[in-house]
Parts: sequence; structure tokens; C-alpha cells
Amino acid sequence: MTAPQWARAHTNIALIKYWGKKDAQLMLPANDSLSLTLADFYTDTLVRFTDSIATDQFALDQQPITGQPLAKVTRVLDQVRQLAGITAPAVVTSRNHVPTAAGLASSASGMAALAAAAAQAAGLTLDHPALSRLARLGSGSATRSIDGGFVRWFAGHNDATSYAAPVPAAPALLADIRVVAVVFSDQPKAIGSTAGMARTAATSSYFPAWTQRAAADLHRLLPALTAGDFAQVGQIAEGNALAMHAATWAADPPFTYFLPATLALVQGIQVWRQSQGVPVYATVDAGPNVKLLTRAPHVAAVQHWLAAHFPTAQVVVTQAGPGISYYPAGKEVDA
Repeated sequence: MTAPQWARAHTNIALIKYWGKKDAQLMLPANDSLSLTLADFYTDTLVRFTDSIATDQFALDQQPITGQPLAKVTRVLDQVRQLAGITAPAVVTSRNHVPTAAGLASSASGMAALAAAAAQAAGLTLDHPALSRLARLGSGSATRSIDGGFVRWFAGHNDATSYAAPVPAAPALLADIRVVAVVFSDQPKAIGSTAGMARTAATSSYFPAWTQRAAADLHRLLPALTAGDFAQVGQIAEGNALAMHAATWAADPPFTYFLPATLALVQGIQVWRQSQGVPVYATVDAGPNVKLLTRAPHVAAVQHWLAAHFPTAQVVVTQAGPGISYYPAGKEVDA
């Protein structure tokens, strides 16, 4: 074992959604997905293996964590211990920098930071695809938070073939794209993502069409990223998100993550875009909050429009972010 290790990983927003598993045990998704890593939202995690404790310990933002969240952490740590040939429990300390106001889940950044820090602390030298496979055991979306920029998660057919890797994109697009998070609710979801995926995959008559749509959207998105075609990227991302949510409406029993404001915003920006030519597109994960994709020169106009039409919503702006980074245990990271 080496010294205790800090790692930092950033959260991401999926442009081609991950929705449904073909193997829940291995966390293998039903379809490939593609995301953008975000600059301002991240998790710092310290891992220290020690024989001085009996079982793994996990604290998040100075609060001890037990139950299912701890079980997910231990699942990642067990794999690290197996790879490193060690048995010591670990003390895991995490600090989230994913504000509630951003409406973004922190599981992606949290599990990616855990995988990176634990591997280093155990003396392992893993490349990014291997780290993404490790992070996948804790959270599917964490697979895509090992790398920065645009990242593709290959669904694969077993553990070895289900991993993430960066995809090429025009440098101007990567520098120019902005994500405007619009938050209507920070309350827990009535149906969690895991349960929602499982119900959709098992009962929705639209689910087979969804997986086919996701594959076709990805096929169209890859050349659009390379060409730097923001309009095409936005159109594909918006359509893909709405197709995912359509599958939930066709589940049995049907359900939706949308609030009335969610649909009003999506429809509103479509009308605004078509009437005024403003390059702004919506994407929505498994929740009521909307992420708007736009270009840097148009951020102020988008913020002004939101203030006029949705004055009570919380709005946070970010851009493309980096992959994992490391800090020695003696170095103070941002509190």
C-alpha cells in the first residue's frame, strides 16, 4: 500500500442518455451513452487503507454514511482490494462541491473520485478505461467522469468491454459550449433512477425503440462533435432526452420526472429558438430540472430570458470540465 490519496472528479451531463441496464449486477447499460464533463461541480475524496479499523468507514461532508450508500463504496473498495491483493479496510472522506442549486447528481463525481483515489492508495496503476470500469461498479454515470470533455461509455457485453473513453470534438466547440442548469426542485425523486430504469426496461413498450433511438442518435452525434456543429449537437441532445422520457410515460404503471415547469421550459425555449434563432437546447435527466445547452456569447441572453419567464428558478452556469486529478494526502484541498 502507498500513502493516503486525494482524488478529484467532476460530474457530467449526458447528451445521449443512459437509461436501462442489460446486466444490473455488472452495471452494464442497455445502450452506449455520451456526456460532457462539467467544470464547476466536483467531488474530492481521500482514501486511506488501514488495519486499525474493522470495516470500511465513509464520511461525506463530515457526516458518517451507512446503509446502501456505504455498500456501494465498499463494492468499489472490494474490487480495488482484490486487484491489489490487500485486505485492509479503508477510511473514505469525501467533500462534495456539487451545489443543490445546480440540480446535478453527485454520484458520478463521487464514485469516480473514489475509484481514482482508492486505486492510487492501494498502489495500483490503472489507465483511464480501467478506472472507468472500476467507477462503474458504484454508479453507472461515474463511468463517464474519469475523463474530461466529451466522453462515450461503451455499453459492452461484459466487465472488460464496458468502459468510457474521450471522444474527439472540435476545439472551438469544447471551448464555446455552456450548460445553464435550471432548478425547479431539490426534493428527492418519488421514483429513483435505478427503480425508474428497471420499470421502464421491464414494462415500457417504447423501451426497445428507445435503445434503437439512442444508438442512432449517437451515430449522428459523433460527426457533429468533430465538425463543431453546435446546432446539430443541441438538436440531437434535446431529441434524445425527450425520447428517454417518452419511454417512462409508456411504462406500467406510467410515470414521469417532469413537473409542469419542466415541460413549460422545454416548450418555451423551442418557441424562442425557432422565432428568434437563439442557439439554446434543452436536456433533462431523471428529474424535473432542465439543463440548457448554449454557446458562450448567448449566456447573458439565456439568463435574461429565464429571469423573465421563470423568475423563481435557480440558475447556475458552467462549461466543459477536466478529468480526474490527484492531490497528496498532506495537501489541503478546497473545503
